Amino acid sequence: MNIKFNNRDPVYVQVIRHFKEQIATGNFEPGQEIPSRRELANQMKINPNTAQRAYKEMEEQGLIFTERNLPSRITNNADVIKAVREELILEAVHSFIASVQTINVPLDEVLHLVKENYEKRLEEQEGEA
Repeated sequence: MNIKFNNRDPVYVQVIRHFKEQIATGNFEPGQEIPSRRELANQMKINPNTAQRAYKEMEEQGLIFTERNLPSRITNNADVIKAVREELILEAVHSFIASVQTINVPLDEVLHLVKENYEKRLEEQEGEA
């Protein structure tokens, strides 16, 4: 797992965000086994207690589950996965809106530019594949 940690947010929060992004993009599939807490700590070069805290929080949020002594897994709950996607999308949208509002761009112009650039980017990505 390749993750660059920033100095602003607690590491365990960044680990949770990484998992949410992987779930939202489908890189982690429902029911997929994930590394143990110790393995994750080694892979990410973080303190095992930090990995434990991230896993505990993710279990409380319903992102992962652990049955008895079996490895932890990504949730199978479609509602949780949908909520994670919506959460990440809304974060991006709110950030985008805040930055665009500061330069007083009319909504119609913003929507046109977003649609145009979104489609252009999809075409570029398809060309790379």
